[in-house]
Amino acid sequence: MSINVVRTACTLDCPDACSLDVTVTDGVITDIDAAKDGDINPFTAGFICRKVQMSTKRIYSPERITTPFIRTGEKGAGEFRTATWDEALDLIASRIKDGIAVRGVNSIAPYLYNSSSGILEGNGSTFELFARLGAPEIEHTICAFTYGRAWQQVFPGLSSADPQSIPKAKLLIIWGANSTASNSHLPPLVNECKANGGTVVVIDPRVTGIADRADLHVPLLPGTDAVFAMAIAAELERRGKLDSAFIRDHVSGSEEFLAVCREWTLDDAADECGIDVSVFQECVDLIGASSPAMLRMGWGVERNINGGSSMLAIFSMWVLAGHFTVEGSGVLGSTSRASSARVDALLPEVDTSRAAINMNHVGRWLNSDDAPSVLLVQGANPAVTANDQQRMLSGLANEAVFAVVHDQVMTDTAKYADVVLPATTQFEVNDFVGSYGSFSLQRVNKVIDPVGESRSNDWLGRELAARLGVHIATPRAEDVESEQSTVVLTPQNSVQFRDVFPDGLKARLFSPDSELPLPLPMTGRGSTGLFLRLLTSATARTVNSMFGEYDPPTAAVSVHPIDAEERGLTDGDTVVVSNSLGAVTLPVSIDARMRVGVCEIPKGLWMRHVANGLVSNALISDGVNDLGGGACFNEALVLIEKAASQ
Repeated sequence: MSINVVRTACTLDCPDACSLDVTVTDGVITDIDAAKDGDINPFTAGFICRKVQMSTKRIYSPERITTPFIRTGEKGAGEFRTATWDEALDLIASRIKDGIAVRGVNSIAPYLYNSSSGILEGNGSTFELFARLGAPEIEHTICAFTYGRAWQQVFPGLSSADPQSIPKAKLLIIWGANSTASNSHLPPLVNECKANGGTVVVIDPRVTGIADRADLHVPLLPGTDAVFAMAIAAELERRGKLDSAFIRDHVSGSEEFLAVCREWTLDDAADECGIDVSVFQECVDLIGASSPAMLRMGWGVERNINGGSSMLAIFSMWVLAGHFTVEGSGVLGSTSRASSARVDALLPEVDTSRAAINMNHVGRWLNSDDAPSVLLVQGANPAVTANDQQRMLSGLANEAVFAVVHDQVMTDTAKYADVVLPATTQFEVNDFVGSYGSFSLQRVNKVIDPVGESRSNDWLGRELAARLGVHIATPRAEDVESEQSTVVLTPQNSVQFRDVFPDGLKARLFSPDSELPLPLPMTGRGSTGLFLRLLTSATARTVNSMFGEYDPPTAAVSVHPIDAEERGLTDGDTVVVSNSLGAVTLPVSIDARMRVGVCEIPKGLWMRHVANGLVSNALISDGVNDLGGGACFNEALVLIEKAASQ
């Protein structure tokens, strides 16, 4: 018997990027655990999430795709025959060449998400191939796009605060993030903060796992975050609590921002946000008097029509309060900027001008008269993760679109493909991985040989490029030298506007050249009648829809007891959740942790998990928000009624 332990790092779409020790027995993974000593990401803290611990359920799943397939039945039926790699690749290359020859390169649609891949797998040869061809770039507007735009607008050139300094904060506000579902290494730091006498405030419509640890929970109505932040900024000014010295030295546009905030009194804002004015008063007291204070910004805030306004308003309010320059202060956002220079050094520059497509509107494109000739989906499952699900399914079923899916298991999207290609998992490749929740850059080491005939994204990109006559300059991971497995990219406890301060940096609260120069939120969020506002939140079981084949979230719609009583619902009733876009049939869960007026269906469900095959995204339009065209997953209004059969 041969037993070997391989040190590697997790590439899943999670802020933590854990260092891993993987035990391999006779070529088979028998244990996956946190790396606890040596050259590791210090943020890992000696434990990992259940998703990674259970990864062998996917690696060795009976649903694992282990050979190329070519479709034989109707799209969506999942009927295929096996094929060789050469046959599949020759067919794909031929269809790409034909598409370009007949309709031009803009008829080729590379849907490359790869958020759970490493640097080279996610941004390497496949991305380079389509960029060099000049095919449209499908922008990742579906997640974090608005967040990034808002950060760059307010904090151009500034890196995130260091999460390791959270224990030093006397006030920690966690806004629109449930770190117990993802980012599981943040809660221990929150506990340290509380043990050191810090006050923790969680702003979220639900009583989440992280809200259970809070001293104050603020259950805002979804989409009212901008008003909440603007009213706090105006009240801080009225009380003389703005940091005038910080504003003088480090801020531009403060007067323009305050001008749009002053119209909000606390009473008016409390009505708009659906909370008691005393909660506003308590938040203003804490923000105005606590130092050091840190803001942990989550991604939930961007996912509605006011997403851009909300992000801008929250960042700007924190700037005016001056919560920077000392340890335990600042804004904890995405830390990925710290590794961007290292990442860019690994990847070639591609000098090409090409069209840009909003990822939220790919369903429209697939259904249009100008639908792409070829669609290649890699690292994504848009059949259940894209908004306006029924439109996306209709587009995937379009016989005029030659669809290719490269994935690890037979997803709902793969069933619509003309060609399905077997992909490797993170344990079957060499790569590098950065982090967006800690300051580290790590080497990913191949733990086992690829299962079956599965091949990496890098391999696929190079093979297609060879058939299409495109030169690939992206290096192979094996050819990149690295002295260490883990590189800590910034000293612990580096402080924004003190240690991390690009020359000439000022926080910009007014950007006249932006599509959204100042926050301009739509109001009237509470007037919904019998409709409830739908949230589609992450759970600890899946990464987007990944792992849903064996550990799906509970398929139910959660509602507050008051909303259930008004609709005559009892726990476990089968209900129809509907709006003008569609209807989803599933059980109701009566849950006092929900906010009145809000319901929740977890994201990550597959079509098999819901009675009529439609998940929550069937109820969510492909309309976009007010900055960068980001997705509005938390914008839908729905009716909930007991199913007719009951």
